[in-house]
Amino acid sequence: MTDADPLIETLANARVLLFDFDGPVCDVFAGLPAPEVARELTALLSAQDEAAGAKAAQTDDPIEVLRIAHEADTGLGQKIEQALTAAEVRAVAVAGQPTPGAAEAFQAARSAGRGVAVVSDNSAECVQAFLKLHGLEEYVTKIVGRPAEQPHLMKPNPFPLITAAEQMHIDVTSCTLIGASLTDIQAAHAAGATVIGYANKPHASDQFTEAQADVITEDMHAIADALTTT
Repeated sequence: MTDADPLIETLANARVLLFDFDGPVCDVFAGLPAPEVARELTALLSAQDEAAGAKAAQTDDPIEVLRIAHEADTGLGQKIEQALTAAEVRAVAVAGQPTPGAAEAFQAARSAGRGVAVVSDNSAECVQAFLKLHGLEEYVTKIVGRPAEQPHLMKPNPFPLITAAEQMHIDVTSCTLIGASLTDIQAAHAAGATVIGYANKPHASDQFTEAQADVITEDMHAIADALTTT
């Protein structure tokens, strides 16, 4: 665990907090496993394009299947994207409670006068559905989900962060991203935002240290606690 000081310092300078969705807020595929969704999408893809389907069969990541579909054909990409969005909406309905500490972090951010946005490679529809289901939508001002038909703009591209900052009428360098993947760290660096790595998987701390995250935490409650002391 990181001691609280760098966390407090990083959050003290953040006017807007950008939360990645899958990890910091919700375990998206906890109830409907990601490999199952990837197989469902791959079957759809294979029926239309055997070569793309064969490539997609090598991954169990639904987002990766989407990328492969888009590379193969725009129309196919759109079809797979619609299917993925529908699967994500189904998934968050059975994903269980928010990540422990996430609701508290939202509340603490708003109490501390910070803006809150969600930036995700998942669809805005599933983020909206999950927030509504758990009564959290009042804390989140903006949701920037997966850019429709433009998978190249997903993280590590800084596009989602820059878009959220623009929608919040603030410079992206005044934002702090809380993310659970290497692509989050890379996107924040590319945008010029600070980034807190939420290390919720084995070896994530080492990866985030190597990628030079500003701070690393294993507990979303630590974010909430740090915000109440800034």
